[in-house]
Amino acid sequence: MPVFEFQTLILFFGASVMLGLAPGPDNIFVLTQSTLNGPRAGILVTLGLCTGILVHTVLVAFGLAAIFATSDLAFTAVKTVGACYLLYLAWQAFRAKPEAIDSGEQPKAQGLKLYGRGIIMNVTNPKVAIFFLAFLPQFANPAAGAMAPQMIVLGLVFIVATLLVFGSVALLAGKLGDRLRKSPAAQIWLNRIAGTIFIGLAARLVFQTR
Repeated sequence: MPVFEFQTLILFFGASVMLGLAPGPDNIFVLTQSTLNGPRAGILVTLGLCTGILVHTVLVAFGLAAIFATSDLAFTAVKTVGACYLLYLAWQAFRAKPEAIDSGEQPKAQGLKLYGRGIIMNVTNPKVAIFFLAFLPQFANPAAGAMAPQMIVLGLVFIVATLLVFGSVALLAGKLGDRLRKSPAAQIWLNRIAGTIFIGLAARLVFQTR
């Protein structure tokens, strides 16, 4: 288990929180899903995103993220898959009809679907892997031992910061969405707004460059 200086971990955690607060595809995705489907949906998406972060952390720890930084084919393939998935979500949002408010728990399958959306959203963004490749090593110390365990620890700290920030976003947006979803007209507009956001995120991903 690598040992970090307390100041280093605090600095890294603070930087991670600030990055989580900065507007970006992931927190916008959490905001949208929470508003549309309630705070529980946002939390499930957040857990999926954090699972994706864990995947990227492992990629960085074992050097696989370098492939996305050097291979145009790999970078383009992954971001194309991600953009297609976002367009699929946009299509679903535009086709969605107002639904009656149900105070019961969401079905397990729906929960797994939301969790899966978070994973796909994060994993299919090669920019995240490249960002981690540039960000995490800045807080590691080669003199302290093997780099891979240090990357894993830093990735876990980043996940804690993400849970804190995105979880708060999910709860706040979900409460607002609870009120909006009581109106069928508001539901239609929420879905249209969500669909437009998904299209915008897909376009942003398509035109991303390293």
